[in-house]
Amino acid sequence: MAATHDVTNQVPPIVGRDISTSPALLEGLRREGAGWAETEVRELALLGNSAAWQEAGRLANDHPPVLRTHDRYGNRVDEVDYLPQYHDLMRTAVEHGLHGAPWTDAREGAHVARAAKVIAWGVADAGHLCPISMTYAVVPALRTTPDLAAQYEPLLTNNVYESQLRAPLDKGGLIAGMSMTEKQGGSDVRANTTRAVPTADGSYRLTGHKWFTSAPMSDLFLTLAQAPGGLSCFLVPRVLPDGTRNAFFLQRLKDKLGNKSNASGEVEYDNACGWLVGDEGRGVATIIEMVNMTRLDCSLMAAGGMRLNVAHAVHHATHRSAFGARLLDQPAMINVLADLAIDSEAASTVIMRIAGAVDRATRGDEAEKAFRRVALSVTKYYLCKRLAPHTVEALECLGGNGYVEDSGLPRLYREAPLISIWEGSGNVAALDTLRALGREPAAVEAFLAELALASGIDPRYDDALALLHKEIADLDEMPFRARRIVERMALLLQGSLLIRHGNHAVADAFVASRLAEHSGVAYGTLPTGLDTAAILARAAVSG
Repeated sequence: MAATHDVTNQVPPIVGRDISTSPALLEGLRREGAGWAETEVRELALLGNSAAWQEAGRLANDHPPVLRTHDRYGNRVDEVDYLPQYHDLMRTAVEHGLHGAPWTDAREGAHVARAAKVIAWGVADAGHLCPISMTYAVVPALRTTPDLAAQYEPLLTNNVYESQLRAPLDKGGLIAGMSMTEKQGGSDVRANTTRAVPTADGSYRLTGHKWFTSAPMSDLFLTLAQAPGGLSCFLVPRVLPDGTRNAFFLQRLKDKLGNKSNASGEVEYDNACGWLVGDEGRGVATIIEMVNMTRLDCSLMAAGGMRLNVAHAVHHATHRSAFGARLLDQPAMINVLADLAIDSEAASTVIMRIAGAVDRATRGDEAEKAFRRVALSVTKYYLCKRLAPHTVEALECLGGNGYVEDSGLPRLYREAPLISIWEGSGNVAALDTLRALGREPAAVEAFLAELALASGIDPRYDDALALLHKEIADLDEMPFRARRIVERMALLLQGSLLIRHGNHAVADAFVASRLAEHSGVAYGTLPTGLDTAAILARAAVSG
């Protein structure tokens, strides 16, 4: 080759390195009682970023699922065809217990271990984690109806993945989905018009159209419909116990911005058979148990996405030179990278704390259940809202190389907005927190008690906490101020945890840049005098 084609000053492949775990994630894993899972978490991180699984994730996104409504003879089949690699991703996630397995795992920290494994394995592909998340989340909702839970929970928690469509109770393991929203209502599920008519055998017949049904090839779904007693929750299988197809018809798949490996579709129920979950008229209260758990996974995916952003940006800056020096040694780039790393550390720290609260709440700890209520709401809002600009800034660190598909950053960029929309967009999440402030004093008290644990250590934190107390005491125009209030709550929770448990350099920089009065807005606006070297040392990519 001619000398003009010599390749110099290019960054070595990041594939094969552990880029999804971080010191903050592993420290949180141990602190929240799941240190016993560290070896598996590390193994999953390396496996997910191996050449084989990165290729599987790429193929599953480059060749999205395809809907087949009819066979060659004109019979309805309502199938979605995926690449084999998608099913391989699903099988691996299930075998490692990323779905419903923690609900039957008696070990302390089982839900914490699962949270860390989701972040570790998520480097391979985000799309297939949607049905994995819903399978995890359906269990607590089903437990409101013990007879249904007794039948289906063992299969939802079993580490077996079977993609073939057949009667659910004849399979070795099940995947669950959710079918709530309708085209006239969106987030306002009380506007749903799908009808549910009770029958003599105790089942219901559902008729209506669902605008968004995630993972429509799942075995069964929780869905909302209007019953005689009001909006209610139902379990709807795709195949009935006798092996016949339910009246569950796929109309089309959504052409989405990202999350391409995962199908989302519109579903028509035409007198479909379903079973009541919870009580009639209590549909929202029942399905909110599932929504809360999927909100946890939205936050997990945000934390995982931030870690991937930092890994790509720091890896590039470590090996790329410009203007006579490595990018990693250039002051302006140091400021940007350290700023990105602070958000990533804070995200990993707070999400492991919340996973610990989930774990303890499932074991009967009422105080932790109360804390989780508000902590999860504010964290879902803030982390998921923060991921998109975080991803843009990380992509920019790679310059033009980051804008090219081969870098992997464009796929992360397309994924970033989804989790801020999924399970309640920004306004929905913020207003949900305001509802808790007004109606659930025990949850608010538990949250504020957590914040108070960091009082008296850093005056800047104390000042920010005092401002929050003033904000929530002022009842005027609270809905208008909802985002500002919830953002402050989220930042104070992260700051409290970093001050008490985090790396000192990271905590100092977080408080100075996120809670101090004159903090910057854009990434790369950290004040001087911070230990950026210590921050970036924790952000380095191993291997």
